[in-house]
Amino acid sequence: MESRFSAGDGIEFSKIKKNAGLYLLIFPAVVLSLLFAYKPMYGVLIAFKDYRNALGIMGSPYSEPIFRHFIRFFNSFQFKLTIQNTLTISFYHLLATVPLPIIMALILNQMRGKVFKRVFQTISYMPHFISTVVMVGIILIMLSPGAGLIGHLFRLFGREAPNLMGIPGAFSSVYVWSDVWQHTGWDSIIYLAALSAVDPALYEAAVVDGANRWQRMWRIDLPMLMPTACILLILRAGNILNVGFEKVYLMQNNLNQMASEVISTYVYKIGIISQQYSYSAAINLFNTLVNLVLLLTVNFISKKLNETSLL
Repeated sequence: MESRFSAGDGIEFSKIKKNAGLYLLIFPAVVLSLLFAYKPMYGVLIAFKDYRNALGIMGSPYSEPIFRHFIRFFNSFQFKLTIQNTLTISFYHLLATVPLPIIMALILNQMRGKVFKRVFQTISYMPHFISTVVMVGIILIMLSPGAGLIGHLFRLFGREAPNLMGIPGAFSSVYVWSDVWQHTGWDSIIYLAALSAVDPALYEAAVVDGANRWQRMWRIDLPMLMPTACILLILRAGNILNVGFEKVYLMQNNLNQMASEVISTYVYKIGIISQQYSYSAAINLFNTLVNLVLLLTVNFISKKLNETSLL
């Protein structure tokens, strides 16, 4: 029995030694994850405590009752407002940003002019590299009713331009469609990579059978993209309540705040500006748990329906 275990251990050690370069390559990422993702997780305790800076996390007393900060958030006016705004922007964002990269990938895959295809790809990828601060600055300039493009276009027809950044109902559309312009080209790359794995013999057989370009896209390309699309949809489902803080906060003002106050901006204002650390930690923990439940639920449904899942 001893010799069998030692032989097995020797085999495992030889595999590790053989792949030592790969383990060494991922070692920095593992260390960074442990230090900056897992080690700080003990700080979640302050969601159940009345945290005080002088006492620290472990020295601060537990709140009475222990879920007091969660109950306070559920009973607050901001609960319904932030949840509603977050879900509205998230689902709007999903509806716009999930199908469009797939459509762009299908179109790019059918392009035959190599020069035009490369130019089109470069132009569509470039906005992705614009920082959030610069992007919001561009949005504010473009939509300015006084000196912006919108203002000039309206005055060209003798009309007064609306202040879109001051209209609460327009906030989600401005946020989502500016994101579509910035990231659709880049997001299509992963779908193009999936299409590159399609066997050319399938296209040849389809042409022989008389299938036109649209039929080839519908019968060959789209089914090949579905597993990739499902995985990405599952990953996005785990971030339903994580609307991008930076962009929302930079676009936010007193006029559109009723439509732009999402969980992430509210946590920032409560935790960093108002220094209510326990309360903000409780809100963020609630946000994380809901995202986890959504991720597992969508993953389970996807696995049952088309046998595509993360686990």
